[in-house]
Amino acid sequence: MRTNNILLGSICILLGELCFVSMGSLVKLLAESMPSQNIVFFRNLFGLLALAPIIINLGTASLKTKVLHLHLLRSLSGIAAMYCFFYALASLPFADAMLLKITVPLFIPVIAFLWISEYISTRTILAVLIGFVGVIIILKPTGTIQLASLAGLLGGALAALAKVTIRRMSSTEPTSRIVFYFVVISLCVSSIPLLSSWQNPSQQEWPYLVLLGVLGTSGQLFLTRAYSLAPASRVGPFTYSSIVYASLIGWFFWDEEIALLTISGAMLIIFAGILIFREKQIKDTPKFPLSETIT
Repeated sequence: MRTNNILLGSICILLGELCFVSMGSLVKLLAESMPSQNIVFFRNLFGLLALAPIIINLGTASLKTKVLHLHLLRSLSGIAAMYCFFYALASLPFADAMLLKITVPLFIPVIAFLWISEYISTRTILAVLIGFVGVIIILKPTGTIQLASLAGLLGGALAALAKVTIRRMSSTEPTSRIVFYFVVISLCVSSIPLLSSWQNPSQQEWPYLVLLGVLGTSGQLFLTRAYSLAPASRVGPFTYSSIVYASLIGWFFWDEEIALLTISGAMLIIFAGILIFREKQIKDTPKFPLSETIT
């Protein structure tokens, strides 16, 4: 693996995470005046519009699948994770919500072992345990657990299930097909709550909603490019740059201060995630990055 590829892949990771954190900050900003259900719907709507040119270019024949049930599972778990994450963003300090999002890699080895019997080493088990100690520190630093914190953690588990499903079908399903079914199914599902919660976006909110879709799509493209240039073990740990971005944005825009216990929990999660990324005994490298955003 050439050094310049690793460098370029790392830069793509950093840019991708910046896009995702910026998108998260827009979600938190929009949630002050708009129901989360509406934000999820517009995120999926503009995601589909961004994907349309690619699907048109590939043709409808590329959408035929024999594993629709797996697409349904991936999409339903993914959209549920999105609802959980957006709710956490609306209710928690920004950096805390982003910390719960990075728990996804902790759940993936466990779900992959239970569902598809994927090998899990002693080192990975140790890393998962260390990571969840960090989660406990973040969730209950004062003896109370907020519902939004549990929702964020549940979002991490659901996102992990979505990614293991992707791994299950990645041998026969190309990226464009997986993304297409996710966006279409998610758009259909997210339109249902609008029957009772629809709210016309204001003139000021429309640009933010469009930017939401642009940032989400750009982040996915940057991550896809990064993992095509270099192995996950070399560039994957750079996904934790999102914590730095989130801390700076939370401090600058919402005057958030991060407690020492939260920092300690974050360090444990990051350490555990790096151990999982660098696990050399995993036989099959994931086609999709372990910590790719749920949004």
